[in-house]
Amino acid sequence: MQTVNNFKRKAYQMIDIKFLRENPEAVKENIKKKFQDEKIVLVNEVIELDKELRAAQLKADNLRGDRNKLSKQIGGLMAQGKKDEAEQIKAQVKQFSDELEELEKKEEELGEEVKKRMMIIPNIIDPSVPIGKDDSENVEIKRYGEPVVPDFEVPYHSEIMERFNGIDLDSARRVAGNGFYYLMGDIARLHSAVLAYARDFMIDRGFTYCIPPYMIRSNVVTGVMSFAEMDAMMYKIEGEDLYLIGTSEHSMIGKFIDTINEEEKLPYTLTSYSPCFRKEKGAHGIEERGVYRIHQFEKQEMIVVCKPEDSAMWFDKLWQNTVDLFRSMDIPVRTIECCSGDLADLKVKSYDVEAWSPRQKKYFEVGSCSNLGDAQARRLKIRVKSKDKGNYFAHTLNNTVVAPPRMLIAFLENNLCADGSVKIPEVLRKYMGGIDRIVPNDNK
Repeated sequence: MQTVNNFKRKAYQMIDIKFLRENPEAVKENIKKKFQDEKIVLVNEVIELDKELRAAQLKADNLRGDRNKLSKQIGGLMAQGKKDEAEQIKAQVKQFSDELEELEKKEEELGEEVKKRMMIIPNIIDPSVPIGKDDSENVEIKRYGEPVVPDFEVPYHSEIMERFNGIDLDSARRVAGNGFYYLMGDIARLHSAVLAYARDFMIDRGFTYCIPPYMIRSNVVTGVMSFAEMDAMMYKIEGEDLYLIGTSEHSMIGKFIDTINEEEKLPYTLTSYSPCFRKEKGAHGIEERGVYRIHQFEKQEMIVVCKPEDSAMWFDKLWQNTVDLFRSMDIPVRTIECCSGDLADLKVKSYDVEAWSPRQKKYFEVGSCSNLGDAQARRLKIRVKSKDKGNYFAHTLNNTVVAPPRMLIAFLENNLCADGSVKIPEVLRKYMGGIDRIVPNDNK
């Protein structure tokens, strides 16, 4: 992997501007499919600004060539004693330089205007993505395991945890405010056990384990996500060009920024642990009390950097890993395909994995698998060196392995027994000291 530190980024974008120039109607149709009609005007604006920019660049290149030719003549004329002629050429060279300075300023301004628009024109979605306005039109793909509703009442997840003296929300509010928690005792141990099992599960599937930086610079943030996501999610470190990560995918994909990667070394398959920090703007509702929607949590993630022709295959492998992990812990799940209007702008295709909630008698999201195509690679300049095709942009994908404590909700509800104890599936027992269940404090 070769790092290119001096690469000057001309523009951040999700799609190739050459594709936009040659296929403006396809780009507009894609915008319509995402129900973002207000962005259609950006396509024509980009085309016009891009024409101006390329004209300015061509004129500037010609001026540089003419200036360089004239500059070479000055020394010869001076050596021949033709000082007056040399001074005339010097004056012409200065005129060209002044004009070039204005053109370069114009290039920079036009480049910024093109960049602003290209940054918010959404990526081209995969043809298989169902068309719909929002998550209410997402499509169920398949169910795994039989959903069970027990013949006893399943309490709210925080109430189950409290029976084990496993959660302290009141102290967390005093220390940090709403959206934080203390996990204690067996519940805290279970939380760590799930993460340790998820780590080993992914290592066994050939992924390289990684612990990444928990803060990233702004150029990485804008490379991996849209402005809307950034505003809704990211916490900025005051006085520094650093953000707390909302998921380790951000720093894991950022690991490859400004690199040229040998084609024969692909794919890179990595699984990473990190804490995650999220603003969760607009979070509200009864199902968001407890630890369902919070500002801080821990997560095991998986990412892939691969050749474009392999990304569809890796997409299917990634979401299947999450299904297999949950099924190994006896938790019924289903896969949901996100419709066009529910896809974040960088995404080509996305599946959510949802776990069964016996208490709610419905499924809820526990993970999300996304194929970004070359959108992140294009923004971050993650390139692949090929002997046959020259350099091209890689494809990037990411998926949640497991994200406790939300995953704990599904685990506790699906493994709760009538006596209030919680079964520990065989795969987790070695991470829990060999025990096959945990028992509420009042039953000990």
